[in-house]
Amino acid sequence: MVKPVKVRTIWFKRDGERSAGEIASAVASTIWRVADKAVDNLGRENYDIITQARGFKLIAEFVAFLSHYCDRMAYSSQTPERRVEVLQAIANRLGEVMEENIIESVGPDPGRNFKAEFIDFLNRRFADYAEFEFPDDDKASFPALRFLGLQIREEMGDDDKTWIMDQIMDIEMPEMMGTVRKSFKGLLSDAPVKRGFGSPDMLPPE
Repeated sequence: MVKPVKVRTIWFKRDGERSAGEIASAVASTIWRVADKAVDNLGRENYDIITQARGFKLIAEFVAFLSHYCDRMAYSSQTPERRVEVLQAIANRLGEVMEENIIESVGPDPGRNFKAEFIDFLNRRFADYAEFEFPDDDKASFPALRFLGLQIREEMGDDDKTWIMDQIMDIEMPEMMGTVRKSFKGLLSDAPVKRGFGSPDMLPPE
């Protein structure tokens, strides 16, 4: 039986607003672990992951969706400046984690900057998901989940394309979003909350 992912949702010491880096480290860790667990779940359900490259592509799609989900939650509860600061820090940390895991798995490639490639991918996906609704901060709209399912489906072999979208939309994502929501909202709860709106570029270029 697969153990549930444990997440950090509160700070042990309440001594003022936490830095974007502190929040990013905890949230990025949660996002990465639930994405990695989802790929492992697919393997346990006999979907063919086959290669490390495919596994990292699937993780990247999950991570992009969940990062954007965090942005939607921050949009409704944080000032525009705080929202940008936190989301950029999360994206930067996830880029570092992606690069670290790729290099650990397949070795370095002097001709590639894995972190920069991943940040560029996140920016593209943020633009894609900006077109969809995420009602009430606690769920994604069917079109948003379907878009994610189609991206995952595109990466899978022909034998897996029929059922993979149901697996993603109905089984994997509700649990993943619940875990990330609990972590992200809990970690932001110590900070002063002000409502503010804006549509800045969330992720910094490398």
